[in-house]
Amino acid sequence: MNEYPVRRNLRLAAYDYSSNGYYFVTICAKDKQTFRESKLLIEEAFYSLPGKFSGLTLDYSVFMDNHMHAILVLESSTKPLGEIIRQFKAIVTMKVKRRDIWQKGYYEHVIRTEKALYNIREYIQNNPLAEKLKFEQFY
Repeated sequence: MNEYPVRRNLRLAAYDYSSNGYYFVTICAKDKQTFRESKLLIEEAFYSLPGKFSGLTLDYSVFMDNHMHAILVLESSTKPLGEIIRQFKAIVTMKVKRRDIWQKGYYEHVIRTEKALYNIREYIQNNPLAEKLKFEQFY
């Protein structure tokens, strides 16, 4: 009998993900494949989310070849974060007509302080540059 590895739950236990606040999310392409050709459709779908979900604001984001980072703000949201991400992935899947575009799940982090918000914005801003640097280039 094949036993599959148990996926570790990354969510905070007993946390209400429809609570007001800032959320940092990373969503990755399946098997690190590129979605460069679909990038514009992905961006359009992402930026349309506030029109689909009451109480959602987009704070900061960057789209790279095989993943994206974003800060979403929920304020009296009608849907929890997980449902917003699920519907975003579904919208993109339908638009690009590919079922295998997304990695399962997503990474999220509840932003609790102004300092953390600033640092995460800086990380998102610098991530495309860091991704282009190769450690081996220094030697």
